[in-house]
Amino acid sequence: MSNRIVITAAALAITIATHAQPSAWTLENCIKQAIANNIDLKQRIQELEQRDIEKNTAQNSWLPAINAGIGQNFDFGRSPSKDGVILDRTSANTSASLQLNMPLFDGFRTPNDIAARKLNLAAASESLAKAKDDLAVGVASYYLQALYNKEILAIAELQKTLVASQVAKTEALVNAGKVPLSQLYDIKAQAAKDEVTLTDARNNVKLALLNLAQLLELERTGADFDIITPELKADMPDNTSITPPEAIYESALIIKPQIKEQDLLLESRKKSLKVAQSAYYPQLNLNMSYSNGYYHYSGTDVLNVNFGDQLKQNERKTIGMSLNIPIFNRYQTRNNVRSARAAIITQELLAENAKKTLYKEIQQAYFNAASAREKHASAARSVEAAKEAFSYAEERYATGKSTVFEYNESKTKYAQSLSEQAQAKFDYIFRKKILDFYGGIPFSL
Repeated sequence: MSNRIVITAAALAITIATHAQPSAWTLENCIKQAIANNIDLKQRIQELEQRDIEKNTAQNSWLPAINAGIGQNFDFGRSPSKDGVILDRTSANTSASLQLNMPLFDGFRTPNDIAARKLNLAAASESLAKAKDDLAVGVASYYLQALYNKEILAIAELQKTLVASQVAKTEALVNAGKVPLSQLYDIKAQAAKDEVTLTDARNNVKLALLNLAQLLELERTGADFDIITPELKADMPDNTSITPPEAIYESALIIKPQIKEQDLLLESRKKSLKVAQSAYYPQLNLNMSYSNGYYHYSGTDVLNVNFGDQLKQNERKTIGMSLNIPIFNRYQTRNNVRSARAAIITQELLAENAKKTLYKEIQQAYFNAASAREKHASAARSVEAAKEAFSYAEERYATGKSTVFEYNESKTKYAQSLSEQAQAKFDYIFRKKILDFYGGIPFSL
């Protein structure tokens, strides 16, 4: 596949996804939409196009340069003849020429320059791939935040349902004379607080969806924009192993675009060194030219040769070669070579740093995932304990053996444990997906 086709395919990939937008979006749909509309990615497509133009320019350096010229001169008084003799007469001269210049040997500059441009184009393609990866991570983060907010909303709705039930039971207890009227006022106050919490949760869901929609560069975001909530097993962290960072790193070195980009740029710098060194070699060029002209003299004693005969007599054909041997150019070539070698060392350091950074990121992602799994397990145990405590408090309150404050405290702890479990679950999912992404597994839920 040619580079032009690759660039065209990349450009189409960022313009094709918005014609049939789903009513509820999956994570995969969101990632495709973001890649299709992200301005930064579109700019990188243009940078890729520019690298391809530079490569094409280098490839065409082998072609001959051909130039044509036409001239018209008028001389009054003393004027030159076609033989170069200055005469006292008025004349007109029409000339035409065609010149060709072609490099035969340039110290291997052109082939090395072509190779460097190809490597730069490949590096730009990897840079585009890295930008897509970063965007996918960002979309996944926003998507999971929206899912988390939805789960918090479900918890808030559960709390509202529970307290509404207790309001009805408290009214019955008050009417039966088992609890004072103040208990009913207290439970209704708690119901009002839960209503505020529910409103905040709804607004947080809307805000999370709005943030996601803006990241997707949707032109118009209506109230109907929503995401699909996949079935995520609550005990998933306990059943999923985490790949050690060393194993992921070995795979990531081969597949991650940021590593490929730096390696390609290093090879490009090496080719650029050879381009600089080519100035030490002689330059051999082929030159060819063709010229012709027509002379016309004014005066009664002048006999002008006709146009056709002059074209036969005045034509000139030249072919030759020129050799340019560098001797001393004020150390310009030497310093260019030194700069090219310094660029290689700099790029080697950048490549090494990219690998170290990648390993640190993978190592950090591994420990984050492991910590999130442990936190999720602890949160699950906390939910079970809080649920049992709340059931007991609910029974005691229903029989008038506890106060509304004791009931609310138990309910609040239960809600808090559910929220912590939801946060731990989505945090683990995100951390695990990040770790898998380093190993080459695309984001999906």
